[in-house]
Amino acid sequence: MMDAIRLLTELLQRFSPTGYETDAVSFMIESMRQFGFQAHRDEAGNAVGTIGSGSREILLLGHIDTVPGKIAVRMENEILYGRGAVDAKGPLASFIFAGAQASLTSDWRITVIGAVGEEGDSLGARHLCKTYPAPEMVVIGEPSGWESITLGYKGSFWSEASIVQPSSHTASGITSACDQIFRFWNQLTNDIEELNAGKTRVFDRLSPSIRGMRSTSDGFEDNAILDINIRLPREVDLPLLEGLLSKAAEKAGNQPVFKTVDYMPAYQGEKNTTLVKSFLHAIRANGGAPGFKLKTGTSDMNLVGPVWNCPMIAYGAGDSNLDHTANEHIVLSEFLKGIQVLTTALERIQCL
Repeated sequence: MMDAIRLLTELLQRFSPTGYETDAVSFMIESMRQFGFQAHRDEAGNAVGTIGSGSREILLLGHIDTVPGKIAVRMENEILYGRGAVDAKGPLASFIFAGAQASLTSDWRITVIGAVGEEGDSLGARHLCKTYPAPEMVVIGEPSGWESITLGYKGSFWSEASIVQPSSHTASGITSACDQIFRFWNQLTNDIEELNAGKTRVFDRLSPSIRGMRSTSDGFEDNAILDINIRLPREVDLPLLEGLLSKAAEKAGNQPVFKTVDYMPAYQGEKNTTLVKSFLHAIRANGGAPGFKLKTGTSDMNLVGPVWNCPMIAYGAGDSNLDHTANEHIVLSEFLKGIQVLTTALERIQCL
């Protein structure tokens, strides 16, 4: 397993925040070739490698980009630190190693893709949605913990709300643009709480947050802006969200201008599939007690799931609470256990 640890270490050493993945992609392509894959870079910049030549395909899709914030790559007490150790170079490295060591029958092939841009606009996954034929089943490389399977992710809605009004003196008694935008925000959160009533699971609730705020004035007009994100349950679509914003503005007595920046619906895969059964078996076979997770974030599963419409889960060793933190790391024993689970599951799939 030292080869697997070396592969992950060298992948982490190639710092690859969104938009700067070229060096890491080149390294991944060369590494896959050394492990027996036929590998290339596609038109979007994704690293794509295939092993086996059968007509039935298992696709292992991870992302090779990371959030900003370089972390010194180091090993301390069997813990490997580095940006992307869990999100998501750890799962991606385990895909390569497990795919290379799994025994394949003549009618199967395994494809590993390191997608670019997942932490940004998901450029790599969006390209795959348009160009890549639906595989038979998909595993998304995201940290779930080696004993758990992730079945789904909440959706995400981004909107910019702005209020522009004539400038006024602070003693004029006129409600400022900043006060107006927060009056709208307070009404919106109250309305969302009403919609959430009786829903106990976070996965089933709308979760609003302010991700940015700013104000400007040129002496003639004042402008107040909120960058809003709402995490979404499955039943919430874009028209409902747009109506929710408009209704809150009407109740607050003002009319912000809304700009939809991004919308990604929630997605949840099925439990009763060969893919899930194979992973449950593999976790138990390697000494684990399997469980299911539903994540409150998003992943490339939200994009490719509805398009490919095939059995799909997310899996990867590592603690997702470390995603995007300054302390990102992976326990190597868990990383190696995740590879064993993946290898067992890939071989089990072919027997069912």
